[in-house]
Amino acid sequence: MSASTLIATLEKLYKLNKSLLDLSVRKTDAVKSGDMKGLDELLKDEQKHIAAINTVENERQRHSAGYLTSLGLLTEEPPTLSQCIEYSEPDDQAVLLDWQSKMTELINRLKERNELNQKLVYQSLQFVNMNLSIMHPQDQQTTYARPNGEKKSPPQRSLFDSQA
Repeated sequence: MSASTLIATLEKLYKLNKSLLDLSVRKTDAVKSGDMKGLDELLKDEQKHIAAINTVENERQRHSAGYLTSLGLLTEEPPTLSQCIEYSEPDDQAVLLDWQSKMTELINRLKERNELNQKLVYQSLQFVNMNLSIMHPQDQQTTYARPNGEKKSPPQRSLFDSQA
């Protein structure tokens, strides 16, 4: 097996991750604008992308194992891209190193964007909780409580005062 099938798989994986990054950018905009319907659709698309990435990653692992086997190396675990680079020929090494650096940079950008989205969602939840607590404050005892723990209920007042 040549490195070309592995490189083609890496290219597919890169395109899917790039598309996932684009979805993350759109998700940031949806969270900022409060577009819940759009955010829901983006989350569904994101799940589809993640499933496709997992499928292509499994394909990459198979191609990596096949590539190393064709070079005469046997591995028990799925080989990493670094292992493929280490044992490949110089021409293939340059191409695989290029793809490795592209993927690393893209995944770091994706990680940063996901951290930003997580912070934005957390802040939105804090804002919602703050507004809920303002609208429906919790009853808090502001008067002195008896040391023995007894609670004395305040007298009930009706709207009509019959003693007047």
